[in-house]
Amino acid sequence: MPKFTVTGDVDPFLHVSMRQGETIYCESDAMVMMESTLDLKGKMRGGLGSALMRTFANGESFFQQHIEAARGDGDCLLSPTLPGAMQIVDCGPGGQYIISDGAFVAASSGVDLKVRTQSLGNALFAGSGGFFVTETQGSGQVVVSGFGSMSMLEVEPGKDAIIDNSHVVAWDSTLRYEVSITTGTSGGFLGNLINSQTSGEGIVLRFSGRGKIYVCSRNRAAFKAWMQAPAR
Repeated sequence: MPKFTVTGDVDPFLHVSMRQGETIYCESDAMVMMESTLDLKGKMRGGLGSALMRTFANGESFFQQHIEAARGDGDCLLSPTLPGAMQIVDCGPGGQYIISDGAFVAASSGVDLKVRTQSLGNALFAGSGGFFVTETQGSGQVVVSGFGSMSMLEVEPGKDAIIDNSHVVAWDSTLRYEVSITTGTSGGFLGNLINSQTSGEGIVLRFSGRGKIYVCSRNRAAFKAWMQAPAR
């Protein structure tokens, strides 16, 4: 299996070591450097329907980059679109993950990204792919990126995790999650909405069950709004 290694502390590269015959796929424009023993092709993984669904569901490019060690062993360097950390996640019988919009970087060929539907409330408010979300299937490794630093949280029964949806990168597919506009448990919809606006809390996701969640330190939408704000 290709070996993924995150190299560097600030805006790191994803270093991939491949043996002859191995293949990975990654987000469009992720490739920074590759050795001459490797081939790079643009493909619609899973066919036209799957490519369209992933584009709408998870903000991925229609064509993905497929890198194959065609003429011998070789290495390549990949990089995500936004500055920040990357995390290598193991997928297989031990667990699968749901990936937030724009977080996918690369995966070994044994991992597929499948689109599934989610509830109406989560589709409208969660910011995690509309009516569809992307879930890993198969066995291997997938690499996700977050804007800023990244941290892994463990959710346990009786200890729900409440996370601003803009900071969620990926989570264990067995976790239950629902949208809320408050971290409180009472106050009614109107009261919670007012509290959300006055506290600056915004939409949050409440995760329950047992599993892992990867979160990032920066809010992409908030940073974009700050950059576009007129100078004072």
